[in-house]
Amino acid sequence: AIQMATLNTAEHFGVSRQVGMIAPGRFADLLLVGDLRELQPDLVMARGQRIAEEGKLLAARPAFAYPAAARSSVHLGRPLRADDFVLHAPPGQPVRAHVIGVVENQAPTRHMEFVLQPGDGRVLPDQARDLALAAVVDRHQGSGRIQLGLVHGLGFEAGTAFASTVAHDSHQLIVVGTDGEEMAQAANELAACGGGQVVVRQGEVIGRVQLPIAGLISDAPAETVAAEARSVLEGLRACGCTLNNANMQLSLLGLVVIPELRLSDLGLVDVEHFAFIPVLEPLESAE
Repeated sequence: AIQMATLNTAEHFGVSRQVGMIAPGRFADLLLVGDLRELQPDLVMARGQRIAEEGKLLAARPAFAYPAAARSSVHLGRPLRADDFVLHAPPGQPVRAHVIGVVENQAPTRHMEFVLQPGDGRVLPDQARDLALAAVVDRHQGSGRIQLGLVHGLGFEAGTAFASTVAHDSHQLIVVGTDGEEMAQAANELAACGGGQVVVRQGEVIGRVQLPIAGLISDAPAETVAAEARSVLEGLRACGCTLNNANMQLSLLGLVVIPELRLSDLGLVDVEHFAFIPVLEPLESAE
């Protein structure tokens, strides 16, 4: 595994004369470890300089001035409201719902179908059937465009929401939750801090990592970012989600190049057929 991450990679990219091995003429990029199985470095060196020792950063972070546009990348057009996250349907008529099925530890999703009975002209998240509402909000143009869909397999409890500007590949604003109020709150929180990921439970922000540079990057110390990222994962678990690296799987819901079903800012995409499909469609006969 170590060879694959060092020498093999350096040879593959044609840079083994500079890196990838401990040898004369190569950069002194070294890890000193006491246990190869645990692989917790006691000392980290880069180009012969001590960078970190016993888990503490020794080197100064180089200063960099990011352009103003990079720090202002979340453009929603207006504050979002709970009624922005309402999936409308004809009242009293059963509908077939095309649902994104999250698969544990995998990037591909499943194209699932559910027969739902709308109440009061809308389809609501259903905790008993593990159905949550998803939304992709345009954050680049400030157009106010919002596309809604349904997701299965998250285990979200009532009154919870997750929002992220890390949303491969277009990196729009993704919001997933079981209540419109919390979904709007999570999205607006991200707009206020310039992007990142937020978890809201019963009206309280319980997890947040701030990524103010393009909504993807932080210039805070690594320790700060790591602690904030842990708060997001812990927050998702508090919301009932037991998926491994749940924030990563949620950030892939808009990745419209991987099957089977994805949600984009233009609509629900059947990736296998390269086609937009409706989230809800009339059911010809009740099932």
